[in-house]
Amino acid sequence: MPSNKTMNEFPILDDKKGNIPLFYPNVPSSAAKLVSHVLKGRWIGQGPLVDEFEEQFEEKFGVSNKSFLAVNSGTSALHLGYLLAGIIPGDEVICPVFTCTATNLALLYIGAVPKFYDVNKENLNASLKDIEKLITKKTKAIVTVDYGGLPNDYKQIRDIIDNKNIRLIADLAHCIDGKIYEKSILEYVDFAIFSFQAIKTLTTADGGMLVCPSSLKKKAKRLRWFGIDRERKQQGIWENDIYELGYKYQMTDVAAAIGIAGLSELNKTLRYRKRIFNQYLNNLQKSGLISLLEATQSQHCEFTPWLATINCKGKRVEIMNKLREINVESAQVHYRNDRYSIFKKYVDRDFPNMDLIEDDYLVLPLHHKMTLRDVDKITRAILQY
Repeated sequence: MPSNKTMNEFPILDDKKGNIPLFYPNVPSSAAKLVSHVLKGRWIGQGPLVDEFEEQFEEKFGVSNKSFLAVNSGTSALHLGYLLAGIIPGDEVICPVFTCTATNLALLYIGAVPKFYDVNKENLNASLKDIEKLITKKTKAIVTVDYGGLPNDYKQIRDIIDNKNIRLIADLAHCIDGKIYEKSILEYVDFAIFSFQAIKTLTTADGGMLVCPSSLKKKAKRLRWFGIDRERKQQGIWENDIYELGYKYQMTDVAAAIGIAGLSELNKTLRYRKRIFNQYLNNLQKSGLISLLEATQSQHCEFTPWLATINCKGKRVEIMNKLREINVESAQVHYRNDRYSIFKKYVDRDFPNMDLIEDDYLVLPLHHKMTLRDVDKITRAILQY
């Protein structure tokens, strides 16, 4: 019999055979050996493997004049990026209304003023028209999130802010390998962050990476570690002054070991995620009603999906119930930030596109533990609607 539960009443599925969870951490078997080696050595905190992870990540994704700094979370990377971008209390920052709260909470750490922009109703990315309307002389930065891994049109955003003294900051927590017009997203933006939280495409259990102009790397490293010049201190020099507020945001070698293992298999991981996504896409094309939001993309866009999100067209609760009957998890994942009390005083407008899709989007499982047959099972249930 149907459970008739509302979307907020489903407990997390047990990790057992026959269940298809929404997310599953992708930790290669080689990670155990690397972590074991770290645990037997001198450095379990920030040590040489953090440097190695940064170097390998930069070798794979780097662009000219940008440096990479590994930290303990994507949120920490955001906070450091905002500080390095020169955002100060009272500055207006144009940012997404629909995102993980970390994107916008890190602005409140500084005392900045978030100015939320509406979503593009086709794929939950940014409404570029709305961003353009929000720009004023007080605008210090624009923050983007590439929902589900699908890149925004960064070329068009750069055209919008051309000749304006506005920083462009990309929260790439969903999007580890996005390109626009055959160029890395990192070539369009001033700052960027990646998240390696437990369920991300590449994980370090928890962690993140800041991408900043190379001219700011030394300062970034100081802010990451209490404001101290750590390399100078390790040379045995005791008289190290602290003249700027720093934080305890460094990555550990334990986390870096997991990250290095993940990087060694990342190409395979990305290929498999695309296979799962394309199977969803092919199956759901049979429906004239249910659509995959991440499929609405520019022909100039390249990406690997982190999420598979459908527009349920008024059938979200029914579809969630049907999926739970066959032991499949589904969920919202993210929630519009203007609904949270912490952001209420910054909300002075409506978001018509977000209003339109608020009750209709639903995230489906997409991870390495799934098979193509799992996708067929899920889409068969969905296509009943």
